[in-house]
Amino acid sequence: MPAPDFEAVVIGAGHNGLVCAAYLARAGLRTLLVEARATVGGTAASEPFAGATVNICNCDHITFRTTPVMEELRLAEHGLRYLDVDPSQTNMSWGGTKAWATHHDVEATLDSIGRSFPTEVEGYRRYLAAAMPAVRMVFDQANDPPSFGGITKKVIARRGRGVTTLLRWSRRSAADVMREFFTTDALQGPAMVTGPMVWGLSPELPGTGLGALTYALRHVGRVGRPEGGSGMVPISLERSFRANGGVVRTGTKVTAITCEGAAVRGVTLDDDTEVTAGIVVSACNPHDTFLRWLRNPPPQAHDLVERWRRTPHHEGYESKIDAVVSALPRLTAMAGLPDDPHPLTGTVVIAPSLANMHQGFLMMGDGKVLERPGMFLNIPTVLDPSMAPAGTHVLSLECLYTPYRLPGGWPASTEPRRWLEQLASIAEPGFLDSLGEWRAMTPDRYESEFHLPAGHATSFAGGPLAALLNKQPELTRYETPVRGLYLTGAATFPGAGVWGASGRNAALTALRSR
Repeated sequence: MPAPDFEAVVIGAGHNGLVCAAYLARAGLRTLLVEARATVGGTAASEPFAGATVNICNCDHITFRTTPVMEELRLAEHGLRYLDVDPSQTNMSWGGTKAWATHHDVEATLDSIGRSFPTEVEGYRRYLAAAMPAVRMVFDQANDPPSFGGITKKVIARRGRGVTTLLRWSRRSAADVMREFFTTDALQGPAMVTGPMVWGLSPELPGTGLGALTYALRHVGRVGRPEGGSGMVPISLERSFRANGGVVRTGTKVTAITCEGAAVRGVTLDDDTEVTAGIVVSACNPHDTFLRWLRNPPPQAHDLVERWRRTPHHEGYESKIDAVVSALPRLTAMAGLPDDPHPLTGTVVIAPSLANMHQGFLMMGDGKVLERPGMFLNIPTVLDPSMAPAGTHVLSLECLYTPYRLPGGWPASTEPRRWLEQLASIAEPGFLDSLGEWRAMTPDRYESEFHLPAGHATSFAGGPLAALLNKQPELTRYETPVRGLYLTGAATFPGAGVWGASGRNAALTALRSR
């Protein structure tokens, strides 16, 4: 038989696909990375807009820096440098209460809470006592493909710290967890915006409880931003991949994953070229992988295909405004916060009440958006002026629970402008006058420009315990019943965000199997 064209093909150059491909090439495999877009990075990328650099998604990175990826792939040598963000987050609610800041340092955070909400300080201490050991366990477990033996060893090494919280919270609603520790919207709400709302779920739903870990994440891990924008992560990964002999083909779509007998044969590209390889890794969503591309799968894969045929694909619910502004907004709730460091250094979370979050979740089914939705306000140029022309700033406003199926369609909608007006309503006068060129990235655009079906990227939900109990083992073991076919990406453990652990774990799994 003729030798295969490559030893490995990776489909999709989002950051997990890049990580996976870079590890395979580093191990000496002749590896091809195929990407449908003209550039690598997917939604982890940055791109030029109105003379500035904007991030496709929010630029705060926590979990990526808890993995060995940067060191093992020598990304610093390829241009990746992180700026520490502190305060990492400024928290406020639509209810008009004062803002408070989240720092990496626990005592600094408690001091900020105590200035405006002294009765919540003890609750925050109790919360961290329960949550921080659980977060440490999640970070530790994510750095290896999950297995019962591996998880057990790490639980023993940590003397079981965090297990009780993971078990108990995973069954509860995140809102109930918040109510156990806090009494005000100002403390309950922001954690739910960065937790279940980001997942597109109501915090009142049972099983969302691990979404309550979000405050603790920022005390265990350090929030950072790549200098030059979030896109420096995929740029440095591509450089690492190429330095190890990897080949990248952008502007190229995969139309089929072909099989021969019980094993994968390779892929067919949109120019009808067949590329053969003994390993194929899909870093794209499983529905496309198994239902659109997989050809002539062996009998042992038929149950897998049928299971995914019955698995619904959810629709997008996140939107983001990118703007260039001539002045920083001054939010009235921030009055009294220290000016050094600037309270806009980190992301500002603007939270609805728990009741309004649940209402907004239900409204999505009718194609409606909350009057005052959950928002992330991010101005990366406060920390990194290189991202905008002198005298201007980049402003990012992410809005949650914005349904893909909006009556009348997104192109004609006045919703995005309304979100800017809502932000102006809690800022000192002049914010709207400072607005220069701006754009709205809505679910329809994520579908058409980033190949996310219905504007949604399937994401793995749950921690390491969910990985063991998951009924779709290909999402946690990274391998499929087709020999040589693997999965990575947000749909696989440990899930969404700029994390990279899925890409590393998938590569290690493929290499061990080989």
